[in-house]
Amino acid sequence: MTLTALGLILAAAVLHALWNLLAKQAGGGVILVWLYGTTSAVLLTPIAIALAIIDRPALSLTGLSYTLASVLIHVAYFVVLQRGYKVGDLSLIYPLARGTGPVLSMIAAIVLLGERPTTLALLGAILIAMGVFALAAPARGPTGVTKQAVALGLLTGVLIAAYTICDKQAVSRYRVPPLIQQWGTSVGLAAVLAPLAIRRRAEVRHCWTHHWRAAIAIGVLVPTAYILVLAAMSFTPVSYIAPAREVSILIATLMGTHLLSERQSFMRIVAAATMVVGLAALAMG
Repeated sequence: MTLTALGLILAAAVLHALWNLLAKQAGGGVILVWLYGTTSAVLLTPIAIALAIIDRPALSLTGLSYTLASVLIHVAYFVVLQRGYKVGDLSLIYPLARGTGPVLSMIAAIVLLGERPTTLALLGAILIAMGVFALAAPARGPTGVTKQAVALGLLTGVLIAAYTICDKQAVSRYRVPPLIQQWGTSVGLAAVLAPLAIRRRAEVRHCWTHHWRAAIAIGVLVPTAYILVLAAMSFTPVSYIAPAREVSILIATLMGTHLLSERQSFMRIVAAATMVVGLAALAMG
C-alpha cells in the first residue's frame, strides 16, 4: 500500500469513528439517518454538478448500476447500524461491524475479484475472528438486548462487505469518480427514506430540534470520510483498503469506553486491539 493510500485511509478512519460517536450520542434511529443523508445530499449536489460540467466523466450504464446497488446497500447499512446503536454500546456495535466487514470483503475479493491474499493476511483474518468472538461473548448472558445488538453488529459487517465490493467495482473498474459515487449514495439515502420521514414528520421535527448540530456534523463527516476511502480504493486493491481502514475500531472503542463511560472497557479494548493487530496483518499481507 502506498503512503498516499495509507494517509487517506487513516484520515478517513478518524472521521468515521467521530461520526459514529456523534450518532450514538444522538440516539441513532432512521430519522437521524434521513436527516444526515439529506444534509449530505444538499451539500454534495452543487459540487457534483460542477464536477460533471467541468470534468465530464464518462459514466457507463454498468458503472452506474454498481452505484445504484451501493445506494440500496448503504440504506440498509445505515438503518441497521443506527438500530444497533439503539440497543447496544458503541464499543460493542462498532468493533463487531467494522471487524467482520473486512474479513468478508477479503473473502468476496478472492471469490469475485480474483485477489489472492498471503498467509499473513489469512492469519490476520483469524485474529479478527478471535476478536469478534471475544466481543460477542456477553451475548451468552441472559439479556436478549445484548444478543440483538451482536446480531445487528454482525449484519452491519455483512452489509459493509457488500457495499465495499460494489464501490470498488464502480470507482476502479468503471471509473466512476469517488465524489459522484458518494453523491449518489447520499441522494439515494435521502430519497429512499423520504416517504418514511414524511409519514413521521413529528419525529423529524423533534430529532432536528434536539440533534440538528449532530445531523449537520454527521452529514459532513460521512461523505468526507468515505470519499477519502473511495479515492484510495480507485488505485489500491480492496483486500488492502478494507482492513487498513478499520484502525477506526480502536478509536471508536476508546471513545465509547472513555467518553461515553460504557462498561466492560478492558475486555472490549483487548478484543478491539486483537482485531486491529489482525487488520494490520491483513494490510501488510
